[in-house]
Amino acid sequence: MESPSPAARIGAEFLGTFWLVFGGCGAAVLAGVVLNPDKVSVGIGYLGVALAFGLTVLTMAYAVGHVSGGHFNPAVTIGLAVAKRIEWKWVPTYIVTQIVAASAAGAILLAVASGKDGFSAHDSGFASNGYGDRSPGGYSLLACAIVEIVLTAFFLYVILGATDDRAPKGFAPIAIGLSLTLIHLVGIPVTNTSVNPARSLGVAWFAGGDALSQVWLFIVAPIVGAAIAGVSYAGITAARGLKIDEGVANNP
Repeated sequence: MESPSPAARIGAEFLGTFWLVFGGCGAAVLAGVVLNPDKVSVGIGYLGVALAFGLTVLTMAYAVGHVSGGHFNPAVTIGLAVAKRIEWKWVPTYIVTQIVAASAAGAILLAVASGKDGFSAHDSGFASNGYGDRSPGGYSLLACAIVEIVLTAFFLYVILGATDDRAPKGFAPIAIGLSLTLIHLVGIPVTNTSVNPARSLGVAWFAGGDALSQVWLFIVAPIVGAAIAGVSYAGITAARGLKIDEGVANNP
């Protein structure tokens, strides 16, 4: 089978990352909390937002994972490079593509959300991540750093395990999508869940102010967690895994 071209890989990463941010953050911004005329919430809540993020990754991993590997996340790209599942030469290209795609998704989401009178990306938070007084549950910087590192590390463990050549074939996107759903169920009350620097940056640009001042944590912590998993997975499991050209959706 012919290896996907660089342009195809970039296109696949762009589509997947765009869909993750637009679908996941869009669910949070547009449908997370919705009041009916009686002021009763009919929004999808934490569970619905968690499912939205998981479904974006599941669907795009099947759709384009066989082209680019289905990363959609700079931390995943770095973690896979550390684990020697992707060549380091691809890392800068993937990360730039992911950040551009996330930012484009954030811009389009802002255009949609701004169609409602009184909407403010700054005042609403625009699905941005935060700690301290910007944490949904008021959690400290340390608590938020720990949860982001741990959740990202386990996300990478699932990705590395699901694409291990000993794993059941063709099911990797399901495991990865469900793991991201679980990650959001744990992380939303603490940080609004990042585990993905591109996702965080893609909305922080538009939330501005405090969101941008805190976004550094949601760049650093996911990368640290991903690197920990990338270094340790093979040693823990004596694993072999797929290279980028094989992708998560095929898992032959």
